[in-house]
Amino acid sequence: MLEGCKNARERWSGVHEMIDKWLQERQELIVNYTEVAHQINKDAPVTPSQVQALCDVMVDYTSAGHFEIFEQLCREAEAFSDQDAINLSHKIFPLIQKSTDVILDFNEAYGAEISTADATSVLADKLSILGEYLADRFQHEDTLIETLHTAHRELVGS
Repeated sequence: MLEGCKNARERWSGVHEMIDKWLQERQELIVNYTEVAHQINKDAPVTPSQVQALCDVMVDYTSAGHFEIFEQLCREAEAFSDQDAINLSHKIFPLIQKSTDVILDFNEAYGAEISTADATSVLADKLSILGEYLADRFQHEDTLIETLHTAHRELVGS
């Protein structure tokens, strides 16, 4: 996507905008997750549309991370010959993959229509587990952004 950029500054700016958009999508994911969790905590019924909205944004966010963001961050680390960042990415990507598996399993189980009984009984436990994996994932992603992108900001400006 950003291969056609004429210089490092233009490329970095494009990656930065892509990350900003992705982090906005993360915020939408957090809002949807919180709405579903809040309903469950109130012992109120969760609608299939609420769960579907959560699954949709969660899968979109996860896909963008794997197929756009992480790829660009790795290219950036390689472009700056940042071996420490490259090594860190090799350590963190398997940790992120664990959450991806949980996300995809949750989507497969609950992304289609669910019954109200499922929503209130099993969903509460699954949602709690999902929340723990999402929190870990966000932390790992933030580490990648800091190490593989933000650290190069000064190099791009020169």
